Amino acid sequence: MSLTEARFHDLVDATQQTLEDIFDESELDVDLENSAGVLTVKFENGSQVIFSRQEPLRQLWLAARSGGFHFDYDEESERWMCDKSEEQLGEMLQRIVLEQADLELDFEGL
Repeated sequence: MSLTEARFHDLVDATQQTLEDIFDESELDVDLENSAGVLTVKFENGSQVIFSRQEPLRQLWLAARSGGFHFDYDEESERWMCDKSEEQLGEMLQRIVLEQADLELDFEGL
């Protein structure tokens, strides 16, 4: 937990903006809501993916149909990594969006 509070917020803000851009530019019909540090992506079929910042733990949390996942920022790779599986956020999101919305999106930069 070496991230300062300011750096953590900057990283989460940048990540959420990148996510919004990816979804906005996709072929998916989604509703995006970003409020109080929580980004909710609502798919056409009613399923959701929710990203929230957990400031005390300096983690980014992801809630999806398949479960809840916690990500720590890895300074070396400059990526959010799942604290259980070591999977990168972008890799996991690619799989989750395919499962929930039946469309492949590129989350390479995450």
